[in-house]
Amino acid sequence: MRLLSVVLVMLALGGCMKVSDMAEGTRHHLRDAGILDHSETRRSASWRLQPDSFIYIGQGHFVPPGGAYPRPNVVAEEAFKGFVEYFPLVRRASEPLGLEEAMNQAASAGAHYVLYTRFASADDRIGSFDELNDQRALDRLGVDSSVVQLMLIETGTRYLVDTARIRSRGGVLGLYDNQPEELLGPPLRDYARRLLGTAR
Repeated sequence: MRLLSVVLVMLALGGCMKVSDMAEGTRHHLRDAGILDHSETRRSASWRLQPDSFIYIGQGHFVPPGGAYPRPNVVAEEAFKGFVEYFPLVRRASEPLGLEEAMNQAASAGAHYVLYTRFASADDRIGSFDELNDQRALDRLGVDSSVVQLMLIETGTRYLVDTARIRSRGGVLGLYDNQPEELLGPPLRDYARRLLGTAR
């Protein structure tokens, strides 16, 4: 009897909305509750780019404060993975570099824009038994978090087209043995969609 009532409720709800809407709503509430990874992107402008824009991605030398030591070029690598899905003309610097170096390399490559990134903060909390044994600090148990800053600059005019700040925090389901840099992929992919004007 209980199973029949659950099926009837699901059929009634299915008639009111699409299954994909229900799934997206469920994901949204699970992120708010801290069960799944969550990120928030704040942009200074609503600028859109053409799909054939050539974007050069670089990352600054800045190392985030705190105990986390992410790979030196990880933000540029993750941004490249997200942008290459939406922009066919994307290139990334192979190592961290200063803004002036990034602008010069982008100009010599013929890029229209430079996406200059930096890892502003990273908090690598204890998420495994090995880390707990090493650090022996119960107050460090918890989910990882990170803040990434982005600048989108037009190469020819050096005009600052957009700035963005992406704040991410892990969810309880992704707690075990994660690093702050593992939170970067989805919000950077979402930022690429927003630049095209196709964000959900």
